[in-house]
Amino acid sequence: MAGEPQADCLFCKIVSGEVPATVVRETETTLAFRDINPQAPTHVLVIPKVHYPDAASLAAAEPRIAADILREAGAVAADEKIDGTGFRVVFNTGSGAGQTVFHTHAHILGGRGLNWPPG
Repeated sequence: MAGEPQADCLFCKIVSGEVPATVVRETETTLAFRDINPQAPTHVLVIPKVHYPDAASLAAAEPRIAADILREAGAVAADEKIDGTGFRVVFNTGSGAGQTVFHTHAHILGGRGLNWPPG
């Protein structure tokens, strides 16, 4: 059921504490932690604590929590001191876009030049 923890979801297991992560921020609705395969000097994931497979489904069902993710993305950038030099917020949606964990998550990337268009 959408919104409910999924037993086979890696990010649901991180939220529950079953799988460890290097947490950098936590709110009532979100969790931010370092990516285990960083693509930039700063690479943090911000996820909702509720389970939705992608950003579009989360935004449709719970727009306040979708906004919380974006607010936390800015807070992570400030904490990591990349807000002044620039950072990227990326939501991959679907396997064709590179999504590998089907639990909504935003990638916060910075600390180096980021080319456009992305790969």
